[in-house]
Amino acid sequence: MTSVSAISVRVQEVDFEVDALLLAIRQGRPQIGAIACFIGTVRDLNPSGAVGSMFLEHYPGMTEQSLQAIASQALERWKLQAVTIVHRVGLLKPMDQIVAVLTASAHRQDAFQSCEFVMDFLKTEAPFWKKERVDGQDRWVQARSSDEEARRRWV
Repeated sequence: MTSVSAISVRVQEVDFEVDALLLAIRQGRPQIGAIACFIGTVRDLNPSGAVGSMFLEHYPGMTEQSLQAIASQALERWKLQAVTIVHRVGLLKPMDQIVAVLTASAHRQDAFQSCEFVMDFLKTEAPFWKKERVDGQDRWVQARSSDEEARRRWV
């Protein structure tokens, strides 16, 4: 059984502060001995050219529900005290932060593995759509087979 208070999920346009996320996940949880943290950022280059910007869309309500379900799966699979997921939407530029995933546990192995699990499922299961502006042209980003392969190793 998972505790709803152990999960924090946010989808937002504004940037996030990693220090604030670390403080929040530790608040009232002295049993935490390890926090794994993944921060995803906008790259300035992809195989089709130089990325000028990226626009992320989502399905409000459904997206948060999907992220909540992914975090719940992590809590059921590993011995975790908390999971935090923050994902940005809207217009982003190269080097902007897109996503933060933090998993907290008593021991590092649970934190590391669960953080990777959450990212692998987020990339393939969460309803986000990315449109990149590459060399002055807009194009929708297609899912990568490598993301699906990464997710499959957990099932």
